[in-house]
Amino acid sequence: MRIVTPAGPAIVEVDQAPDPRFLFVLTHGSAGGVESADLLAVRDAVTATGGTVARVLQPFRVAGARAPGSPVKQDGAWLALVASLQERFAGLPLVQGGRSNGARVACRTALAAGAEAVVALAFPLHPPARPERSRAGELRGAGVDVLAVSGDRDRFGVPDAADAASLVVLAGEGHELSKNPAQVGEVVANWLCPRFR
Repeated sequence: MRIVTPAGPAIVEVDQAPDPRFLFVLTHGSAGGVESADLLAVRDAVTATGGTVARVLQPFRVAGARAPGSPVKQDGAWLALVASLQERFAGLPLVQGGRSNGARVACRTALAAGAEAVVALAFPLHPPARPERSRAGELRGAGVDVLAVSGDRDRFGVPDAADAASLVVLAGEGHELSKNPAQVGEVVANWLCPRFR
């Protein structure tokens, strides 16, 4: 489905659980899309355990750009599309998440969107080789519980345990979380599902 936002249209792929207990709105990184192996594995694991998953191709990617532009503009577009999805799936608790840049958006907007939790896949703690430019404040400032899933070989850094309610560091994984996507999905589903019984 297409959802119009202040930054242009977004494209949303929805996979509904048979008897959904929550809505999980999930998005990609700066140069990626919603078909990455980790996002598909998360979709499969979460829908199998009771979450309806909406994978969002953000307006900047629909327009063909590889960089998201202004955080204010990106966050405004995100809040508009999440509000539209909440109308369509009224009554379901909201979880939001993403990988890399999408994880940053999910953290920054969690309170404004009314999310009950955030899943941050491969949160880019800092630009490569620039640890002094930490973005840990976005994780800590989400205002809701955050699950951070990172690979121990991520060139963008790995958050500290104090940065999130739960931190899972996967051995041998890089920023793409592509070596064992099913494990990523399992970690996310195991963390989310007990919250929405």
